[in-house]
Amino acid sequence: MRSPKFLFLSTALVTVGIFTFTACHKTSGDDVKQIDQEAGVASDQSTLEKSFSDVQSIADEAGTTGSTNLRLLGGSVLGGCATVTHDTIAVPHTITIDFGTTNCLCQDGNYRRGEIIVSYTGHYKDSGSVHTISFSNYFVNDNQLTGTKTVTNMGANSSGQPYYNIQINGGVVLANNNGTISWTTTRTRTWVAGYSTPQWNDDVYNVSGSGSITRANGNVVTVDITSPLVIALNCKWIEQGTVQVTPANGNARVLDYGTGTCDALATYTVNGHTYNITLH
Repeated sequence: MRSPKFLFLSTALVTVGIFTFTACHKTSGDDVKQIDQEAGVASDQSTLEKSFSDVQSIADEAGTTGSTNLRLLGGSVLGGCATVTHDTIAVPHTITIDFGTTNCLCQDGNYRRGEIIVSYTGHYKDSGSVHTISFSNYFVNDNQLTGTKTVTNMGANSSGQPYYNIQINGGVVLANNNGTISWTTTRTRTWVAGYSTPQWNDDVYNVSGSGSITRANGNVVTVDITSPLVIALNCKWIEQGTVQVTPANGNARVLDYGTGTCDALATYTVNGHTYNITLH
């Protein structure tokens, strides 16, 4: 059996909500207004993607180690912030990951408080095991996560890579009364590198899927991953992949995270114009 490792997506999480746009062409006042609107759409997608991926990684850490304190494994991003209660007697089994009632600074530089609750049957890592993740007053950098994430361990694909089917119906209540963004989505998360080694920093996932996002202003957009998102756990940004974003009354936009370089750069193409994005 491989040694447990911490599976984290430290990234900017819900702090990723600010983008800098630079046009690849001359911009007018109307262009600037359009850019601001598009920045918000891209920000919402990335915020939801990152924050809910992080939650699954924390749940995996707790479920794999069975520890009562996530300060184990020197590479743990959480430090001593969280305590874990693991009930394997009750059915379904329950893991409660408690960060306390006040903000605690974790080793990835993010503040967390509240609880992540994981409910599952069977053995946590078994093929076919289903985990339902929910929250009790859980905040990251004063942004509150709500709803549920259901993860089904599908075993190995034809290439021998572990993969997981994911259903999310949840959202983020943004800090400073900036409203709520929510989504319903289906994802497939494939572990493409690092599964057989004990360290976390060689782990790489591919993520694909589609869904819809309801923005704070009530507008709804559909989101389709057209080229798998490549998420390496030693990089705080999505390294590669493309996402098609389509407003209910508009043309499709393309958010492109690049071709595999660990950096904060991406592009956003709308109505034939491509803008450079810097993720903060």
